[in-house]
Amino acid sequence: MSILVAPSILSADFANLGRDVVRLEEAGADWIHIDVMDGHFVPNLTFGPPVISAIRPHTTRPFDVHLMIENPEREIIAYRDAGADIITVHVEACHHLERTLTQIRQLGAKAGVALNPGTHESSIEYVVDVIDLVLIMTVNPGFGGQSFLSHVVRKIENVQKWLERMGRTDVRIEVDGGITGETAKTCIAAGASVLVAGSAIFRAPSFLEGITDLRGF
Repeated sequence: MSILVAPSILSADFANLGRDVVRLEEAGADWIHIDVMDGHFVPNLTFGPPVISAIRPHTTRPFDVHLMIENPEREIIAYRDAGADIITVHVEACHHLERTLTQIRQLGAKAGVALNPGTHESSIEYVVDVIDLVLIMTVNPGFGGQSFLSHVVRKIENVQKWLERMGRTDVRIEVDGGITGETAKTCIAAGASVLVAGSAIFRAPSFLEGITDLRGF
């Protein structure tokens, strides 16, 4: 499975999001990762549907929207209408996970389920038939710039084996948090195929160099 890079605009220049999204596409970004935080499920506030609508015309790249919010089922229509192509919800925040993932797909988007570092992968086994993506958090969610939690590598390996066992090798594993050129190699070896990165791209000499370093070529 090809390796995709999804820059997180949580690390972008908020005053120039449209410009940065254009530059990311030019540099070879595969997806644009958008972290939505509500100040309740995680201790931070970020982007709402109006911001996503505003930057949608600036790129043709898929918008990978990660809902770190309580009761995400109430908001998925608004984010899909704003331009989300992939919508990921947290197993820890979703009271009716299977129904919510099914609704995301019915809206024409790809459905993802996210796991915090402390959440066991067995908690998502019953939704294997209604997912397109498993997002494994490699830091505790809420803020960018954190250090990679190495113990989560075992979880990536376990999810990869489980997907193979269930015949869902089409489901991508995405990793988010502390992803650098070095930690990317570890995650790819464990089974990840989508790399979310903020600091590694936005603090690189150029977006192109940051993205190229993550891909490893």
